[in-house]
Parts: sequence; C-alpha cells; structure tokens
Amino acid sequence: MATVVIMPRQGQSVESCIITTWQKKKGDRVEVGDILFSYETDKSAFDEPAQTAGTILEVLAAEGDVIPCLDPVCIIGEVGEDISALLPKSAEAAPEAKAEEAKAEEAPKAEAAATVSESSGERVFISPRARHLALETGVDMTKVVSTGPHGRIIERDINKALDAGFTATTEAVEAFLAGHPIVVEEEKPAAAEAPAEKAAPAAVDDLRAYTEEPMSNIRKVIAKSMHASLSEMAQLTLNSSFDATALMAYRAKLKEAGEALGIGKVTVNDMVLYAVSRVLPNYPEINANLIDNTFRKYKHANVGMAVDTDRGLLVPVLFGAEKMTLAALAAETKVLAGKAREGKLTPDEMANGSFTVSNLGSMGVESFTPVINPPQTAILGVCCTVNRVKADGTVYPAMGLSLTFDHRAVDGAPAAKFLKELCTALENFDLLLAK
Repeated sequence: MATVVIMPRQGQSVESCIITTWQKKKGDRVEVGDILFSYETDKSAFDEPAQTAGTILEVLAAEGDVIPCLDPVCIIGEVGEDISALLPKSAEAAPEAKAEEAKAEEAPKAEAAATVSESSGERVFISPRARHLALETGVDMTKVVSTGPHGRIIERDINKALDAGFTATTEAVEAFLAGHPIVVEEEKPAAAEAPAEKAAPAAVDDLRAYTEEPMSNIRKVIAKSMHASLSEMAQLTLNSSFDATALMAYRAKLKEAGEALGIGKVTVNDMVLYAVSRVLPNYPEINANLIDNTFRKYKHANVGMAVDTDRGLLVPVLFGAEKMTLAALAAETKVLAGKAREGKLTPDEMANGSFTVSNLGSMGVESFTPVINPPQTAILGVCCTVNRVKADGTVYPAMGLSLTFDHRAVDGAPAAKFLKELCTALENFDLLLAK
C-alpha cells in the first residue's frame, strides 16, 4: 500500500520548512533509512530518511518550496499502484493538463508571422503550481529559467519572469507546455560587405558590475527578530570592565594541566558563561522573558550562547547552566557549537533561553552594543582585553563587558548591580568555583 511522506514538525514553534535538496527522484527505488530529501527550518537543517521501502511514485514539492509541517511531500509505493486518492488537488489536475497538451499538439499552427518548432516535442517538466500560474498570468515561457530539481520549472521561476516583465498570450503558454513552443522569427538584417577585421578592444572592467542573490530563510528570520527587538524595546547599554588577571591565570593553569586531570579544554568564554550562570538567578527580571506585558521568570539560568555560522547567527541554550560544573559546561558548549555549525540544532535547543551571551572579544572588539534576543530582557556582550594602568603604575589586562537591557523590564540600578556583581565574580573566579 502506498505511503504519503509528510513534512516533519521539528519543534512546537515550527510551522513550515523549506526543501533544500532532493536526494531521490521520481521513479527511484528506496530502502528504509535512505535519505529522501534535505530541508531547513528557520534555523536548522535536517535530512529525512525513508520509513518504508518502495518506489517514489510522485514528488509533490520542488527544491526551494516552503512546505507547511505535516503537508505531503512525496508518495512511496509499488510501481503501477493507484495513488490518485492520495494526490492533493493540485496534483490531481495533472491528467487534465496532459489532455490539454494532447489537444494543443493537434491544434493548427499559429498565425503566419510565427512558426512552430517541429523539432521540439519534448516533455516540459513543470510543477502543478507553476503550470497553473503560467496559464493564469500569461508569462513568456521562453524567458523562464528553471531552477527546480532536474531542470523542473517551479513557481518562483514563473514569478521571476513576471517580475522582469516577460509576458505572452495564453495560447503561447499552452503551446509551450504542450512541448511545441511558438518561436517568433526575427527579421534578418540585409547582407552587407564584411568590414575589415579590427583588433578586439581591450577588456574593460565594468565598475558597476554586481551580483544579486535572494536573502536566505535564516537571514530573513534574523532580520525580522532584530528589527522587532530594536523597534519594540526600550534598549539601553551599560559598559564596564574588570581586571582579568585572575581569570587569565586560571585559564593558563587549565591549559597546562586541565587535560591531564580529565577536565578538557576550557575557554575564556566558557568561564564567562559559568560566572553569568551563577550571578543571573539573583536578578529575576534579567533572567526572564517579557511577553505581552507578562514576565516569564525562569527558575534556572537558561543561558544562550551566540554562535557564528555560515548560515547566520544561531543561539543554542545551556539549560540549567547554574547546575553545571565548569568542565560540564565547557563540554556542553563544544557540543552545541558543533551542532550549530553543522546545521544540526533542533528548534527546541534554541527556545526558552532566559539570557544571551555574545562574545566578540576574539575578533579584537573593545566595545559594542549587543542587540537583545526577543523576548529576553537583556544580553551581555563580551569584549577583548586591553592593557590598562592602575594608579600605582602597574599594568593589568582589562576585559570589557557590555550589558544591553530592556528598560521596560529592568531599571538602570539593578542592571548596573548585575554588571558589577558579574565583574566581581570574574575578578575572583577561583573563589567563585568554591561556592
């Protein structure tokens, strides 16, 4: 019996996914566990394995299509099996479209000013939705560039041609879809004497040249979130710094003997995250989300860590970070950062964060204004160390911290107290470990 493969739901907040790559095509034989297609949520990437063996009888979506969760994507069954009852309405129209093609093939040739390409007669690969849009809008199909799998024309290809102003008659569209495109013969210029050969002009670099590419799905989500953050919050940033001498000394000791003790690699950022997790529970309004004038105050320090990836900025969450040892926290940050860069994070691993830490110190940034990750009420920016001189003339490494907070939720005094307490904890990191 044929099986409908649906778009999985990855997390409760995910409503749709985009198909990025088809690993199998219509007519392919698949076994249980074979990867059918790859897809993305707004922040993660996944592969969908076959849950049943059989032949792919129908593919219902193309690469680049945004598919609502739980909607059908393809059908697996045995060759010759009747799947008409399983096809969505758009796909059920395919037999009618084939009948239209047959009629178009028998139709007389178009007007005298045009001729029909007799050598064509090839099948046109086009999705049902793209076919319907083409017939409805009268797009010039000869100007459509296919970007779907295996040269298939999909809906976005039609829209791109329409945006460029390429239109034609409905008859021309029908003829193209039937495999007999109408080709308008262009007037040939009168023969002229061949001009004397001239030296080819030297190539000139076009100083106005550029390329265009659509904004990725994850970039759209980040843009929407950051715009909402700045337009809907009353954000204010406090900047401070602390003496990082003790922190750097402890870090050096860990590098020297940590692996021998089975602690593993611990970075400065891990140490900052550890200190944040110990201070954060003391400030309920900062360890919180503000949603529609309602505080969601978390019982644990669910600290988000900003990770730079090829696909954009992702923020996996260290749940219950205040309960982790430094070694356990450092190990978990490596796992989450790796999954983020590989596109393997699930939406649930990025939801319900109570606070975020963004570290640009490794890039030499001395101070910056981090933007709050909605609906959180604050975010900490970690900066690089710079040498400063004390009143007695001694030089020390000062590390900068930038705290941005939502003034609707947090007043300046408690935000400043949080920053001061965090600086004290980091200046006395070895003592913080004893708590």
